[in-house]
Amino acid sequence: MPGWLIIALVTAPTVFIFLIMSGAFTGLVRGTGAWLQFPEIFVANTPTGGDMGAHVLLPQVLRDSLLPSGQLFGWSNTWYAGFPALYFYFPVPALTTVLLDVVIPYGVAFKLVTIAGLVALPISTYFFVRWLGFARLVAGVASVAGAMFVFMESYSIFGANIKSTLAGEFSFSWSFAISVLYLGLVARDSREGRRFEPWPGVLLALTALTHVVTTMVVVAVSVPLLFRRNGLRTVGTSWLLGFGLAAFWALPFAVRVLQGMTTDMGWAPVENVVGDAIPGSPLPGELVPILVIGLIGVVWTMLRRDDVSVLVWMTVVPLVAYFVLPQLGVTVLYNARLLPYWYYGLFVFAGIAMGLAAVEVSRRYSRRRVGSVVGALAGAAVLLVATAVSIHDVPGWVAWNYEGYEGKAEYADYRALMETIDELPPGRVMWEANSDMGKYGTPMALMLFPYWSEDHPSMEGLFFESSLTTPFHFLNASEVSRFPSNPVRGLTYHSMDFERALPHLALYDVAYYVSFTEEADTAARTFGLRPVAESLPWTIFTLPETDVVDVASFEPAVWTGDANFTDAALDWYDDVGNLDRWLVAAGPDDWMRVGEVGDRLGRTAGYPAEDGAVSDVIVEDNQISFTTTAIGVPHLVKVSYFPNWRVEGAEGPYRAAPSLMVVVPTSNEVVLEFRNTWAENLGMAITLLTLVGLGTRGFLRWRQRRDDIASGVRS
Repeated sequence: MPGWLIIALVTAPTVFIFLIMSGAFTGLVRGTGAWLQFPEIFVANTPTGGDMGAHVLLPQVLRDSLLPSGQLFGWSNTWYAGFPALYFYFPVPALTTVLLDVVIPYGVAFKLVTIAGLVALPISTYFFVRWLGFARLVAGVASVAGAMFVFMESYSIFGANIKSTLAGEFSFSWSFAISVLYLGLVARDSREGRRFEPWPGVLLALTALTHVVTTMVVVAVSVPLLFRRNGLRTVGTSWLLGFGLAAFWALPFAVRVLQGMTTDMGWAPVENVVGDAIPGSPLPGELVPILVIGLIGVVWTMLRRDDVSVLVWMTVVPLVAYFVLPQLGVTVLYNARLLPYWYYGLFVFAGIAMGLAAVEVSRRYSRRRVGSVVGALAGAAVLLVATAVSIHDVPGWVAWNYEGYEGKAEYADYRALMETIDELPPGRVMWEANSDMGKYGTPMALMLFPYWSEDHPSMEGLFFESSLTTPFHFLNASEVSRFPSNPVRGLTYHSMDFERALPHLALYDVAYYVSFTEEADTAARTFGLRPVAESLPWTIFTLPETDVVDVASFEPAVWTGDANFTDAALDWYDDVGNLDRWLVAAGPDDWMRVGEVGDRLGRTAGYPAEDGAVSDVIVEDNQISFTTTAIGVPHLVKVSYFPNWRVEGAEGPYRAAPSLMVVVPTSNEVVLEFRNTWAENLGMAITLLTLVGLGTRGFLRWRQRRDDIASGVRS
């Protein structure tokens, strides 16, 4: 088979995806009549659209805060009164953005990173199918078919397709492309009985460092390979090596998840079966033709006794889990996130069927080589043309995202707000949630307050599961918004209730409130909030002055009830009139213990008010310091709790309701630092040992090859 044909088969979908994602067709989408224009992806602006419009902050945090302090993941005060940045999200895409930013503008670097997983899928599919044992021609046609999966338009959040990527799931598309390479490689190595090679482990580590859902899928799918003759050696060692390489991040991730340091959003499972119902189903209308051809591919390959077991498992297991997880009551994992593997598997099987058909047809002609070329090109052309004519929404989404905030008609208003906020004294910002702000690029546009103004953190951010503050923030958001999103299920929300909101916002030391609707503006003024600036359609109100460190008026109560501490904290938070009666998850032995939240009110041990002078408070990403005269009296530090906080000059810190920290000073000077714990240190040690082991192995193999060559020359 001519090499140029294989290159053409892989290159065609790669270029097609890149051209679509580049924004080169933006003019056509806008109806200007221009088929091509300068690609938006190379315009140095600020990408927007869905979650992507807020994701742009994370690489900036990595570049400007974490890396200068020698960290790849750590603490950031930009969102949620502080949150663990890149502890529960995936470092490789953000790090790649930072590295590219060294040589190209930040906005361009970010956009190139967002499309990288999609552009890589054709070549990943080719090698995946080749490693399953198919001929180059079949793998080439399958790469076209597998790549066309990304143009599915029936869903926009599950992952791996263009719409999901533009909605912010670009890390998933990275991991998806890497994960299929891993499956193909372990399938080949276990089938052929190859000796240990590091590449499967490297690919598994990269899969984990780009998304956890894909990692769970491929580990589950590779389990049956353990039972092959060489499976334990191949698959088992890939798991060990993959964990070893990723342990620096994966071990702290796993430990903090098990410690309950994340928020369960209570995602509602998708229960659709057939059709184009929102948000999607396993059998949308656009999948029917692929389903038919794909099933032909399944039967054909099984009759041929091809080694497609891993592809079958990759296709079927996620589909089964989609139906089973809701029955088990699992809400932490959104069951629809598994469906991309089901879709993709059918596309690959369809491509294999078309490739096998091209081979069979060519055998009926005397010039088989020509017949194979014609058949393969015809099959690829049909796939590309059929996909092209079925594209409707994607170019418009690409244009919306990559023309950036700066390309929106209302950008002047948005920029004016950011400039107005930047001129105000430092302080956290609470803003009214409203989906109508999508016209500025995304309803999440105001999450970028700290992107444009580093001294003004936004209380709301992305990565909802990453912060213990998330449920409490959204309770606050409902109290100051006319049309709040209320994304955390199971909470009792109170819409537009400033009487409840002000004590809650004071707990988080929020300095400003930004209204968007007339109703919110009127409600804030009626309640007595003072406008400090206007940047229409927004009004910026200053909130009553609070302190980032409060001294206790009453002895804190230690929770010992049956409910988890978050549930207890939610009950405590609902009792707005008694927020000065603190509830903590742990504390000194002499503090009261309560099994019911209301029991803390039955004991009135207090502290003299005159002992509560706190000064010189400094809050940085990795350190909080203050001076106090109230030695021995509990202090509430209004920064989100995380186990990595360590304190000098005080006892604690103790996790406190709602999601903050309490310390008990033993000296006038108190310093809290965000430090590595045993989890981070052990993870880094495992990764370093793994790298040393791989390096030693590589060196020994290189020396053996050198000696073999020298022996051959002498002989």
